[in-house]
Amino acid sequence: MLTTAALATAAAHAGPWAAGYGWLFFLVPLFWFLVIGTLIFFVARGRRRYWAQGPEGYGPPWARGASAEQTLGQRFANGDIDETEYRARLEVLRANRPNA
Repeated sequence: MLTTAALATAAAHAGPWAAGYGWLFFLVPLFWFLVIGTLIFFVARGRRRYWAQGPEGYGPPWARGASAEQTLGQRFANGDIDETEYRARLEVLRANRPNA
């Protein structure tokens, strides 16, 4: 009788393994892999959108630099080019501007 009581107690406290629910053990890591994977997906997606904004191209907004016309104007203001060269290059830039 003592043996029967000991076995009954052991079977009652065996947990989910004794009842055939051992496969549920794999759902916990699977759940966390899905949660972490989803977070990584959305963070990467947001970074791609942030780095590819606007018609200027890729790169963060602070590193894109000035447009070609602004650079040309800065070179003219610095005295690197004269007025005739500035106007000629500006005309070429405006003639080749993509239709936005």
